[in-house]
Amino acid sequence: MNPQITSVEAILVDLPTIRAHQLAMATMQQQTLVIVRLRSSDGIEGLGEATTIGGLSYGDESPEGIKLTIDTYLAPALIGQDATNINSAMLKLNKVARGNRFAKCAIETALLDAQGKRLNVPVSTLLGGAVRKTLPVLWTLASGDTQRDIEEAEMLLAERRHNTFKLKIGRRSVRDDVAHVSKIKSALGDRAKVTVDVNQAWSEIDATLGIAALEAAGVDLIEQPTPREQRGALARLAARFIVPIMADEAVTGPEDALELARDACADVFALKIAKSGGIYGMMRAAAIADAAGISLYGGTMLEGSIGSIASAHGFCALPQLAWGTELFGPLLVKDDIVTARPQYRDFDLHLPEGPGLGLHIDEDKLAFYRRDKNA
Repeated sequence: MNPQITSVEAILVDLPTIRAHQLAMATMQQQTLVIVRLRSSDGIEGLGEATTIGGLSYGDESPEGIKLTIDTYLAPALIGQDATNINSAMLKLNKVARGNRFAKCAIETALLDAQGKRLNVPVSTLLGGAVRKTLPVLWTLASGDTQRDIEEAEMLLAERRHNTFKLKIGRRSVRDDVAHVSKIKSALGDRAKVTVDVNQAWSEIDATLGIAALEAAGVDLIEQPTPREQRGALARLAARFIVPIMADEAVTGPEDALELARDACADVFALKIAKSGGIYGMMRAAAIADAAGISLYGGTMLEGSIGSIASAHGFCALPQLAWGTELFGPLLVKDDIVTARPQYRDFDLHLPEGPGLGLHIDEDKLAFYRRDKNA
């Protein structure tokens, strides 16, 4: 008889960030992770993670809501299920709860991690095999101060940690944002790529003016300049400019990917396993992009090590990934809850060795950072 799922635990973990991280919708001083520990009757534990940006400011799920969903609805539905049949388990969850992609992603990751450990293979092997062992990783310059951002970029270039930098804009006027980005691009020149993420903050008129100026300044990529619902605006901008336009919030999974591809709304898709409801959903969206000739980019929800490495296993298994990744979440927090933090060197994230995700919980750190430690 195959092993059965015996328990599913969802734990809120609050980790301090190395600095304030400014986005168009929020400024982060810490990151909250939802860590899932899924245990089976054969003694094997799988790890998963669900993480959002700025509580509810990014999307429909919050860390507290994710934990409640798992505890109340998803975990009870999994108890007694075949721990080796991931497709069957996820199908059952889709019948129990609509949406809730982040929560489901964490559970799918835990099931994959456990099955990899069970078979003594990496998660990427379960996905068909890794076609790359490392992933290019950019860094977000999000202090909001132009000179400080330039100095940070110069330091990271010298350390050979990052050679692509993303700037979070949209909080200030278009003129001020363009001036900020242009100065940084001018300082870095051809030594680094510079991209911008507007996080849906511009109207189509503002985007037309802003993108024209950013294109002239040599910016390499424009991410989600207009609200996700305004697909027509995104399509008109993609047709108008040479600089690639990337859909992020607009593409949550394969269904959105199909609609965006059909209407030629973007040149690049940002893939995120949490938005897609898991690694398998992300790979379905990637297949649609491949068929449509749309380039791919490995996105992040600023997950910690567990979620970032889960994403890395999925991204390493994709046939094409022209725009690299932004899996820098573990670098943004001061501390971690795994025994060995992910390795970043020579501008790349290196996939861990070992079965499953290749990660192990540091029980002392988890006990220290879990929100309910004093309960």
